[in-house]
Amino acid sequence: MPTVDLTAEDFEKTVTAPGITLVDFWAAWCGPCQQFGPIYDKASDANTDVTFAKVDTDAQQALAGAMGITSIPTLMAFRDGVRVFSQPGALPGAALDQVITAVRELDMEDVHKQIAEQEAAHASDEA
Repeated sequence: MPTVDLTAEDFEKTVTAPGITLVDFWAAWCGPCQQFGPIYDKASDANTDVTFAKVDTDAQQALAGAMGITSIPTLMAFRDGVRVFSQPGALPGAALDQVITAVRELDMEDVHKQIAEQEAAHASDEA
């Protein structure tokens, strides 16, 4: 599946869709981003059940800021609308494969339960 370019207009719709979405925050002038690009593209070709997306941080500065991007490349993984991974730095192919496998193996029922517990604890802290 080809990698899709995301903008502020389609970012939320893409990452909240059912399934797994990986997002590479990058810039054309970034050396590590250029090294990671072919690794990311190869993983995209090998994992057709995953949506692979890219955000050009120069063209989408407001989106990058809203997502807290302070270093590029940064890889984020979303599953069923939940951000389950975020890490700056270029990953070697084997490490990217491990991230994809780990995201696939997540028990999303448990993830949603943990989120609900955190939100309840946060709400009681504010009360």
